Amino acid sequence: MQNNKLRMAIRATAAVTVLGLASQAQAFSFNAGGYDTSIYGYARLNASYDIDNNQALSTRSGSYSGLATDDGKDGHFGADAVQSRLGVKTVTPEGVAVTVEGDFRGGDLRLRHAFGSYNGVLMGQTWSNFSSFVGNTATLDFDSLPGLAGYQARTTQARYTSGPLSIALEQPNSSILSASGVEEKDSMPAFTARIEDSNDGMSYSAALLAHQVGYDNGTDDESSFGFATFVAAKMMLTDMISLQGTLSYSDGANSYLYRSGDNFGAASAYVDGNGDVETIAGYGGSIGAGINLGGGRSINIGYGMVEVDWDDAEDDAAAAGLAGALGGQSETNSAVMANYKWTPVKNVMMGVEYQFLKRENVDGSDGDANRLLFAAQYNF
Repeated sequence: MQNNKLRMAIRATAAVTVLGLASQAQAFSFNAGGYDTSIYGYARLNASYDIDNNQALSTRSGSYSGLATDDGKDGHFGADAVQSRLGVKTVTPEGVAVTVEGDFRGGDLRLRHAFGSYNGVLMGQTWSNFSSFVGNTATLDFDSLPGLAGYQARTTQARYTSGPLSIALEQPNSSILSASGVEEKDSMPAFTARIEDSNDGMSYSAALLAHQVGYDNGTDDESSFGFATFVAAKMMLTDMISLQGTLSYSDGANSYLYRSGDNFGAASAYVDGNGDVETIAGYGGSIGAGINLGGGRSINIGYGMVEVDWDDAEDDAAAAGLAGALGGQSETNSAVMANYKWTPVKNVMMGVEYQFLKRENVDGSDGDANRLLFAAQYNF
């Protein structure tokens, strides 16, 4: 037994040694002891020039935070490589698939995926089941358009998939706006269900999420039910042109309404003057087109928008003590993006993108930003 283990370790070490020599050129796969393993990822440069209102986050993505003014200083350049990614996938002899992946957004190694799956059962951290990329338009901006389908982020979960249907229990995500800054409480997981399929030139997806949003301050223990839903579709109009889009609605689950808040999710609920949890509704969507020019070249154009309905919160603001907190809340976030992408050789992508971001707050203040992006990505 020890000799077998030693031989297996030697084979694995030899394979990893070969990987170290070859990984920069192409994806690498190897088999060691019946484990089919591949190591993948990419190195990526992102650069941005903010013509007005410096809105760059790490990966040079455009942020809505602080955008509701046009008083920002003009002309900001920045570049980083923190979107670069590394991942490992393996399938055991018994058919268990395991993936672990990370990137460097934020400056340190960040866990993106860590999950295993077997016979349709998945457990660990990966893309929320309340997400779909079917209707997304390709953008260079890592965070992309507001109004995309669902959470568009990764979360811990237990999921079962059978054919086009997936159901999951997930780590909940919600936020409550209150005068006293109540401590939120998650009493149960979020439930999600999604169907995703394709037929000829049409791909489509639809999903539903339900969760509890509440708080417990030691004296009061209050909660409400929140839900969200989306539909997404992509149609190939010709061999060269695609049209895609998304529609989303939430009530008490704006944390899952993509890019609806200061930058990502808005508040899902607020605490009124009686201490009750009142849900906040919102909606959004996106539409885009992709044009394949041939020769590894493409053009993508997209628009996205989200809007949060703060009317009830405004009506209750005085009694709830929220008058000073509501004015700076984002009511509408929107973006227009257009890019040109070029693949000069296999596994290499370069592109340029123009984006226009706009934000409007509850108090009527607004602002916008014009930005230029450049990206170069080398896959292995």
